[in-house]
Amino acid sequence: MSTDREKHRVSIRLRGYDYAQTGAYFVTICTHRRQCLFGEIHNGQMQVNEAGNMVQENWEALPGRFPFLVTDNFVIMPNHLHGIVCLVGQEMMTAAAPSAAAPGEGELVREEKTGEEYCHPQGTQSGTVGRVVQAFKSITTHQYTQGVKQSGWSPFEARVWQRNYYEHIIRHEDALDSIRTYIVANPANWADDADNPNSPLSLS
Repeated sequence: MSTDREKHRVSIRLRGYDYAQTGAYFVTICTHRRQCLFGEIHNGQMQVNEAGNMVQENWEALPGRFPFLVTDNFVIMPNHLHGIVCLVGQEMMTAAAPSAAAPGEGELVREEKTGEEYCHPQGTQSGTVGRVVQAFKSITTHQYTQGVKQSGWSPFEARVWQRNYYEHIIRHEDALDSIRTYIVANPANWADDADNPNSPLSLS
């Protein structure tokens, strides 16, 4: 059964805020139904599996895909990730390709820089955090699916990622330092993490 967060997909963006403007954002992306696909926590340390390595490599590659993007602290957890991204106001290097997506799924976009293709929903604006997250999800979903077929990775239920994601605008240096500390400490706090299916605070 889907969680309440997934059932009620209301807008979680700050009304009236220009998400394409230069700024820093704290981003959280969770797996669908909080499936633990990317590894395990042992003694307060995240031990990523092959799938987790793939996700981490794609996150670290984002600035190469999107020249307007700079990444900061990042952590991958068994069923979610946290990261800080900064927009630097440059145009995204993409060009539209003929649509080959399923009805309602959006349009297919090819990156001029890499030649790779990914699907993004209609209405997701270029040069925004939302476009970056959508591209990241599409690329990693494709590679995870290949891993299931070719390397015996754990099958996923319905989809790899939740449809939505969570984003917080970082407004000042103190907040940035606090979020960096939170990210670094996340694996050590897994036992009490609301995203941990075995935690008494679990959201699932």
